[in-house]
Amino acid sequence: MADAKLFAGHAVRRLRRQLGLTQAAMAEALDVSASYLNLVERNQRPVSATLLLRLVETYDFDPRALAASEPGGGAEAIRRRLADPIFADLEIDRHQMEEWLAGAPGGAEAFARAYDRIGGGGAAETEPDDAGRQVRREIERWRNHFADLDAAAEALADELRLAAGDLYGAMAERLRVRHQLSVRILPADVMPDRTLRLDLHARQIQLSELLDASARSFALAGRLAEEARGEIDALAKGAGLDRAAERLYRRHLTGYFAAAVMMPYARFLRACEASGYDLELLQRRFGASFSQVAHRLTTLQRVGARGLPFFLIRVDRAGQVSKRYAGASGSPLVEGPGICPLWNIFAGFARPDELLVQLLELEDGSRWFTLAHAVRPQGDRSGLHARFAIGLGLAADNAGGLAVASGQDLAGRAVPAGLGCRACTRPDCPQRSAPPAGRALLLNERESGVTPFGFAGD
Repeated sequence: MADAKLFAGHAVRRLRRQLGLTQAAMAEALDVSASYLNLVERNQRPVSATLLLRLVETYDFDPRALAASEPGGGAEAIRRRLADPIFADLEIDRHQMEEWLAGAPGGAEAFARAYDRIGGGGAAETEPDDAGRQVRREIERWRNHFADLDAAAEALADELRLAAGDLYGAMAERLRVRHQLSVRILPADVMPDRTLRLDLHARQIQLSELLDASARSFALAGRLAEEARGEIDALAKGAGLDRAAERLYRRHLTGYFAAAVMMPYARFLRACEASGYDLELLQRRFGASFSQVAHRLTTLQRVGARGLPFFLIRVDRAGQVSKRYAGASGSPLVEGPGICPLWNIFAGFARPDELLVQLLELEDGSRWFTLAHAVRPQGDRSGLHARFAIGLGLAADNAGGLAVASGQDLAGRAVPAGLGCRACTRPDCPQRSAPPAGRALLLNERESGVTPFGFAGD
């Protein structure tokens, strides 16, 4: 990762145009040739460390903009959109896509925005459609790692640790002293339909007794995100989202900060590496839930101290997706147009106390080591027994050091999975529920196979 070349001509071109400069004028100011700058802007040359330093010194340029402003979220994000069955007959290969991003970044960005706005993305989602897609796209730009937020949370966590050994008690005391907010645990019948309430008149954070210790800590840490208002404001305003999407994005950033206070980056990463990413141990050590630890694993992309590139997806029994984070994994399992029923993420509902492991191989030959575990909402008293299943995973090549992968043959037989039946072209799959999009349906009255949906090849 550290040795990867940085192609970000779109960001350099955008900066030049914002400044109203010609290529010749900018090249002169940066002490490079105009032809070299032209190649950089067309993504035919990477942005070198020397050029990046001159951009920073000459124009007070924020280098994070290079990574955070790729058209459509970058090549992997565009590739996942093009995996939609509606584009199946176009056969756009990686080379064509890279040429498109390099030659017409504005067009690629326009395609991404239009696709997201009209409802592309396949699997149904429970979050507000347009707002949710805008926020997911912004999170994707940053690979769900917000360095400034992590640094602020880590500094706060160190202060709290020095103040007291009990994180919850230290947070409650800080809220009392610095924010004039007391914490009160209320009976469930007093808060029958709420788990948290901020009562500014009484200067109280009111929590339901139904919340467990990890949820209570997360609630207090989220309130302390007020101390990172500057960082959150900068990220939210820089995203250029509409009002509803910005509020949703702020909620994500607040939750990110809360998790980073409970699981400070450096300490959490050391614990991950020392334990082989043992999820049960991490939960106990940091007083966190399975969901909190799983989310945190998708964020470990600090420059110079990267963790393993995990992805996360959360589904209900109907296969509707309510959360998805690709992180740095680039996994098509997260943004695919559907979910393969052969993926054992759904088996978690029948085996809620187990952590299920599985090795998947997709049609492109990529192999993914996955974990699945069922979770239930905190404080639910509806009697409906709501449950979600979390799928957590990473490329099989990166899974060798995981404690849970001990004894697993990561190079052995894998389940041949797809990205949902409409995007999958595997023949003779007994689980198939529909033919792939873009393929003619073949019917033979004299023969039948394991599936009624025979289809034509390429």
